[in-house]
Amino acid sequence: MKLRLKPLRQQVIVITGASSGIGLVTARKAAAQGARVVAAARSDEDLTQLVLEIRSRGGKAVAVAADVGSEEDVRQIATEAVRAFGGIDTWVNNAGVSIYGPLLTVPIEDMRRLFETNFWGVVYGSRVACEHLRSRGGALINLGSEVSDKAAPLQGIYSASKHAVKGLTDALRMELEYDDEPISVTLIKPGPIDTPYTEHARNYLADQPKHAPPVYAPESVAEAILYAATTPVRDLFVGGSAKLISTMDKVAPSLTDAAVERTLIPGTHSGEPRRPGDALYSAGGGLRERGEYPGMVRSSIYTRARTHPRWTRAAAAAQGLSWHCCGSPRDRLRPSAGVIRLSPAVTQVTDAARRCDAAGPWLRPAVCAARCVPPRGTRPRSAAQSTRRSPRQPRRQSPVPG
Repeated sequence: MKLRLKPLRQQVIVITGASSGIGLVTARKAAAQGARVVAAARSDEDLTQLVLEIRSRGGKAVAVAADVGSEEDVRQIATEAVRAFGGIDTWVNNAGVSIYGPLLTVPIEDMRRLFETNFWGVVYGSRVACEHLRSRGGALINLGSEVSDKAAPLQGIYSASKHAVKGLTDALRMELEYDDEPISVTLIKPGPIDTPYTEHARNYLADQPKHAPPVYAPESVAEAILYAATTPVRDLFVGGSAKLISTMDKVAPSLTDAAVERTLIPGTHSGEPRRPGDALYSAGGGLRERGEYPGMVRSSIYTRARTHPRWTRAAAAAQGLSWHCCGSPRDRLRPSAGVIRLSPAVTQVTDAARRCDAAGPWLRPAVCAARCVPPRGTRPRSAAQSTRRSPRQPRRQSPVPG
């Protein structure tokens, strides 16, 4: 059977962890685009409210109270999806929780509980989803993280669970491809996202944890998930910083380790008093999409470019056309009648510099290296270079002593 993913408006999409954060944003967006949504989470009250909200706006949805750490509960999610809508087209394993604290002080029982949700929940969901998708085709989407590639100190056990999710997802994808199964398997790897993540995490730090910038909006993750539901794709980073960190770790792992150690460990501490409660053993709840991150929250331009390749190619072509029509970049940098005309290339560089300044402190050098260097042939000359004589201008010959 050939792999063909349906348009979103024709799909039945299962989303775990749908009562807050990324799962909640994804459920609302999917329903708004015509998908029939099966929302699963531990909070029955919040799910009921979400379903009523979706139905009031003309959408279709059902709620299933379930703990993904229980295989029986996960199978019940699939049963309700088939009963309500006749089948499953996309399954999103999104439910997850974190623990903040040094690895040597976090209790083992809490580590095991985190793995029940973050890893075994994905195992159960993937197995149940594939049982249904083999006969009709569809997409399996697992939520990893940027820490699937580069571990984060003070979130060691969370990083370990996301490494495990990546290994599981990659192995399952290869096995299904070898058997020619009509199932697309995608791993989504977000950077820091402004959700109630830090508030739901169990905390063993002396103060309340916070995200280290740059921080992205959950809508960017939801867009990546829904793109993967309709377009077969191996993996997707959400946030240019997540892609950058992964690349840096492959090219210069020791240097990246040092940068992360010196910045992420102090950057995780907010200095604010610890807050009681977490979602490790009980539901977080609240139907909240956003967290309380105090800094700037941005959309991911990188992810938008990845999920809209035609727009990206068109923009690149338009940039190339502007260079062709306006002449060489070097000519556009020369003063004319006392006015320096900035070329589109230079404008792009200055915009990149502003993005660099907005990046996190430990990312700034790498961002500058990756984004702030203009294309070859478009660098403005320094003052020393500007005073040099042109190669075409004849040099004055010094007298030869007789």
